[in-house]
Amino acid sequence: MKFKAALNPTEFSIPAAMQSRGWSGGPSPRAGRNQSSPEQAFDNSRSVTTFRFAVAAAGLLILMVLCLTQAHAQDSLRQQITRDGIAVDFTIAPVKKDSGSPELVEGADAIVRFSITDTAGRAPLTGLRPSAWLDWRRRDRPDEAKACRVKIQSFLQGNLSARPVTDLNSYYLLALNQDASISVIDPLLGYGASKLLALALLKSPGADWTLSRDQQRLFVALPQPGQVAVVDTATWKVSANIDAGEQPARLALQPDGRYLWVGSQNKDTVTVIDTATLKVAAQIQTGAGPHEITFSRDDRFAFVTNRQDDTVSVIEVQRLARLRNIRAGKAPLALAYSPLSQAVYVISHEGLVSVIDESHPEPLAQIKYEPGLSAISFAPDGRYALLANAKTNTVTVLDAATNRLLQKAEVGLRPAQITFTRTFAFVLSAGTEEVSVIELKTVGKDEPLHVTKFPGGQFAPERAGSLFAAGLMTPAPEGNAVLIANPADQMIYYYTEGMAAPMGSFQNYRRTPRAVLVQDRSLRETAPGVYETTVKLSQAGSLELAFLLDSPRVIHCFSFSVKANPALEKMRAPLALQIEPLDSNSEIIAGQPWRFRFRLKDRISGETKADLTDLRVLALLAPGVWHKREPARHIGNGVYELTLAVPQPGICYFFVEGQSLNLKFNQLQPLILQATDQSQESKPR
Repeated sequence: MKFKAALNPTEFSIPAAMQSRGWSGGPSPRAGRNQSSPEQAFDNSRSVTTFRFAVAAAGLLILMVLCLTQAHAQDSLRQQITRDGIAVDFTIAPVKKDSGSPELVEGADAIVRFSITDTAGRAPLTGLRPSAWLDWRRRDRPDEAKACRVKIQSFLQGNLSARPVTDLNSYYLLALNQDASISVIDPLLGYGASKLLALALLKSPGADWTLSRDQQRLFVALPQPGQVAVVDTATWKVSANIDAGEQPARLALQPDGRYLWVGSQNKDTVTVIDTATLKVAAQIQTGAGPHEITFSRDDRFAFVTNRQDDTVSVIEVQRLARLRNIRAGKAPLALAYSPLSQAVYVISHEGLVSVIDESHPEPLAQIKYEPGLSAISFAPDGRYALLANAKTNTVTVLDAATNRLLQKAEVGLRPAQITFTRTFAFVLSAGTEEVSVIELKTVGKDEPLHVTKFPGGQFAPERAGSLFAAGLMTPAPEGNAVLIANPADQMIYYYTEGMAAPMGSFQNYRRTPRAVLVQDRSLRETAPGVYETTVKLSQAGSLELAFLLDSPRVIHCFSFSVKANPALEKMRAPLALQIEPLDSNSEIIAGQPWRFRFRLKDRISGETKADLTDLRVLALLAPGVWHKREPARHIGNGVYELTLAVPQPGICYFFVEGQSLNLKFNQLQPLILQATDQSQESKPR
């Protein structure tokens, strides 16, 4: 979609009223010093007045032109289409922290937003799951609509040879490992059964973690060095290590994302980190830990449990100062916030549930229950909480509207963690591999809870040691599934609601996962009918956002441009390259030497990279059963070659790297070929 400014400053002409006075922007060549008559003086005075008015009008007109041009420059980032009674309003804008300019700049983050309404009443369409992909835009497309449909179809098929620049529908599965690492797994695509995308290396093993609101940073508590590691989720590298007191073991991010709160394992302080500056904003005296932390809905107060002091500290966030400590039973060990009752619920080991008002932080009630409470979590509606009891191996429903205990049901041995999807609650138990599933529509009813179980692995999680406070379960973005890490199995399981067993599993490269988390990169509904996500603009040039709404069916490709960033020139150069195979009809026969010849070409300019002496090729046979790195030599005319033997039939991936180009193996789209056990053609897929 193109936009044209209503007025062009370069075509601006002098108003006719000014031309009639002989003014052309400078002194008249006929101007002289002769005295004029009174009538002439009056005419001259009137001319001056008219002249000043014309100049003011011209200045105002120029200002209007500039403002209008700027408005159109901003409007060029917004486009709208209508299809079959559906209106899709698309905007893409830079994140303010990256640039104050309305231009999209390479290397910066941008917010992609779709507002979807019906054209009749302009009512927002909620609960949709739109899909989108960021990709290059080809200029030689006679049929735009058809080309867009073909592109989206190729993305839906998951063909690795037709991957977009950025997939806005994907999510990464993160595993906080027992060693000093974090596994980053792509559950949809990958190489081999592990699908390991990256491995983030830490100073020491982490104890807890949380993602920033925009999911661009991952904060990890490192007890041993007394620091919080900041991991950049674009590169999966540690960008900072922040001193955070002794033995930081628990992290909590305020709902507004401003402060990260760090609780120590045994000390009587919490550390507050400003997420904008990554500096410590305060260290606040509380009581002796371990600590659990939650917040009021409006971010006015933070609530911190002090297990060894039998209290909960109430902290005023604006002043970063403690108001008071409230008694909360013996060894308060967990707490949760109810948006319905606007209160914080604290459970203690002795079986007491303390209720604290959020607006005027004072005790409201205390509910006596059985000793052995181990976990509390509220269902999505905010009314019903599930209380796990590791001594009686049960789960009990608490109604926040009346502060009454309702139903009770048996679950697995030593229940430890609870998570929810929209329709089910999942209870993980430390002493058994079975996960209990509670149907939420039976919660709060005058009937028994409906509980089923499925195997979440082969062994009980506690077989690998004590469980982390960070969760071993997390909901999948699909909304009807959960991901469960089993440290004893060294596996992560994917379970869909209604199934008798997990649908699949992910290996973790022989590492022990102690917690699991999802980095959701897909479009999320942030307001009724508004779906958005943040994307890093890793490429410069002419791009497009391929949009798909499955029901109702809407397909469209929105085009826009990203300005090149000169500071990223060196980094950008290798990303524009592609591997061009030569002799692609030659056969790859398993066990026999095969000559691989190729060129590296710039896909935009068509330039061939010649005379490079440091190119290496990584050949990988799926699913990771064999790999080999070999140098490639230049034989002239930009052609490189090497000889290797693929040991057995299968799909083979070829990656290229070169230090002189600042090119890494994982930066370019690999070439994918078929190795056979007999003579047949092997063509790029």
